[in-house]
Amino acid sequence: MPFINSKITGKLSKEKKDFIKKKLGEIITNIPGKSEEYLMVGFQDQYSLYFKGKELEYGAFVEVKIFGKAPKDSLEKVTKEICSLYEEELNIPQDCIYITYQEIENWGYDGFNF
Repeated sequence: MPFINSKITGKLSKEKKDFIKKKLGEIITNIPGKSEEYLMVGFQDQYSLYFKGKELEYGAFVEVKIFGKAPKDSLEKVTKEICSLYEEELNIPQDCIYITYQEIENWGYDGFNF
């Protein structure tokens, strides 16, 4: 039950969103028990982000929410791969990307809670 939401300063085409979504589906498998099968992805492009007192031309704030707990080393792999992906595909320097993780104890889906 993962959800990855990305707030990105640049404009994303449908093709770029689809490509990034596919790659995030691969990346999420670094967390034990997580797969693309139940992954939800959201994009907010052309989002204003400020860092160190200045507006970023290229930047991203990424939220990763998962049901349950994840080993710290798995989250480190996800961070490394998301930063690399966004740098390679969106020209966002890795030092202009923040990623947060939230481990959720209660998660609802399809009319019931896990």
